[in-house]
Amino acid sequence: MKIAVIGTGYVGLVAGACFAENGNDVACVDNNADKVKALQRGKVPIYEPGLEEVVKRNRVEKRLSFTTNLARAVRTSDIVFIAVGTPMGEDGSADLQHVLGVAAEIGKAMNGYKVIVDKSTVPVGTAQKVRAIVARHTTHPFAVVSNPEFLKQGAAVDDFLKPDRVVIGADDERAAAMMQELYAPFTRTGAPVMVMDPASAEMCKYAANAMLATRISFMNEVANVCERYGANVDAVRKAMASDRRIGPAFLFPGVGYGGSCFPKDVQAIVKFSKDAGYDFKILKAVESVNKRQKGVLVDKMTKHFKSLKGRTIAIWGLAFKPRTDDMREAPAITIIQRLLDAGAKVRAFDPEARDIAAGIFGKRISLCDSGYDALKGADALAIVTEWHEFREPDFARMKALLKQPVIFDGRNLYAPSAMQALGFTYLSIGR
Repeated sequence: MKIAVIGTGYVGLVAGACFAENGNDVACVDNNADKVKALQRGKVPIYEPGLEEVVKRNRVEKRLSFTTNLARAVRTSDIVFIAVGTPMGEDGSADLQHVLGVAAEIGKAMNGYKVIVDKSTVPVGTAQKVRAIVARHTTHPFAVVSNPEFLKQGAAVDDFLKPDRVVIGADDERAAAMMQELYAPFTRTGAPVMVMDPASAEMCKYAANAMLATRISFMNEVANVCERYGANVDAVRKAMASDRRIGPAFLFPGVGYGGSCFPKDVQAIVKFSKDAGYDFKILKAVESVNKRQKGVLVDKMTKHFKSLKGRTIAIWGLAFKPRTDDMREAPAITIIQRLLDAGAKVRAFDPEARDIAAGIFGKRISLCDSGYDALKGADALAIVTEWHEFREPDFARMKALLKQPVIFDGRNLYAPSAMQALGFTYLSIGR
């Protein structure tokens, strides 16, 4: 098929590259000329394992192109995906100005039947708004489909090529059939293709992310209670996970969730529920718990040291999760800012997010070339992101580099008994 993907952010670039990987001709459109030129040279602006290789391979095969010419891409395509950003507004709502602006441009460029697909995460009712905008600018027939993405950063390429499910929100039989044909190669192993109405499809992404965010906040609450009673949250988690009704996913306590999806989607569903006259109390609590949890490591440091003024704290991990350089809503931002406000100095290391962190903090923190460099002369280490390389470090070397052998582990990477035997003061979450 011939496909246009409008927007080369995280979702649009992964989608465009993966559609091309299955033999489709894909034109990815962005209004940032410098970004398009970089992509044309094969330079991928985000860190996502496997993505750069897929982009380069399909550029060489001439199945994947990058352009600023939206009208031409629309005219030469059968299916047009809208994958532009939907940033969070001050009231928590998803800002649809970019989605609706692109819809207008698509309408102006139409030259025949098109399937227009909302790939961005958008509130319930957006398909109707897109349909109305496009209809103002064209007399050509078209259909609007909702096709939410369910990509995990750090595993997005695999998630797209081997999805758990594909959700298609369509009220047009021709459009539904075209979308099913497009996704058929991705679902040969039996992943379900679920066709439903657009409003239900729009709700799917929000409901899934809100449930996962709820599980994280719930486990953080359980961990905090465990600490107060001397219980071990690891034992509690394993017992819970063995219940088939619950399962093991997203039950690890920590320093809260971040990223581009969970915080934004939780607030968005609260907002559009409120707009419909419904008070979504559980998700309000989820958001409140997560905000508080991002400060739990600093609370532990303050309790241990009494005062953080003049202390040097090493930070391992800046991205909101491993295998990405994304720091949007990352717990590390809250932790570092609180440390700086308390008069502490910060030496930080992350395998991929160094440049992003430099843009956020500038020279207010020291960004180091390795985890061990960050430890030099530090009063304590705080582990914020569970990168694999942090799981089995050289503890003797760590102990020698730190002023004091103190570790605040926000991801429960190590066994408390083992750390005690090694001579560390070790404070983790819920244990």
